[in-house]
Amino acid sequence: MTFGFAPPPHTSPPASADPAARLGRMLEPAEWASAGIPLLRNPREVVTGLHDRHRPGPSTAIVAVLDLHERVTASASFTEPAAAPDGWEYRNALLTHLRRVIPHDLRLRTPVRTAVLLYCRAGEARWTEADGAWMWGLRDACTLHGLRCGAYITLTPDRWQVLGEGRGGRRPGSPAPAPQGTEGHRAAAARTTPHRAPAARPDSPGTPPQRPNSRRAAPALPQGGATPRSTGGGAPEAHRHTAAR
Repeated sequence: MTFGFAPPPHTSPPASADPAARLGRMLEPAEWASAGIPLLRNPREVVTGLHDRHRPGPSTAIVAVLDLHERVTASASFTEPAAAPDGWEYRNALLTHLRRVIPHDLRLRTPVRTAVLLYCRAGEARWTEADGAWMWGLRDACTLHGLRCGAYITLTPDRWQVLGEGRGGRRPGSPAPAPQGTEGHRAAAARTTPHRAPAARPDSPGTPPQRPNSRRAAPALPQGGATPRSTGGGAPEAHRHTAAR
């Protein structure tokens, strides 16, 4: 008898690469809304936290794992892996990054952690085929990693929104790529300039630095205790005390 191991699901090739099969690996908004996706209690806080942590650019996806209190346990960001939207490709990319940042929960009967996906893209906020492919990939990746499938959030230049829920806001938004040589690039380069430590003083260790004396030296008194006296505008003349005879 021969024993073998089946290849991991993320390495198996898709059944077909034709457009019909690719369209079958995406979810429509109605299918996503009826899938029982848990609602976020504070989606604005989740979106703002992920945006501040990863600073996504166009075509960037952020997958995050939340605990029972909606705190981010782990997260990863990456660029879109395929030119044509394909849920199979997206599922593989999500599963790869999930395995890198957090162990699976397949040992649990009921998932306790939830994975959410924030996708930063150009265009309008309405649903697209790429969104449907990301939904399909997120749901499948969560099943293979023992997680609950959570919200799918899009980030466009105008707004962010949780698809299937109708909740969203204007800030933050998807940034537009800045051209090379702009003030933004120069400012970023200035911020990354390493800080240089001040040069060491030549004083030896333990010796306080010598400070310049700002006071003028007092003129030396003549011998005999005479005090200088000005005479007319000429040189000062010493005034002598005559001893009593």
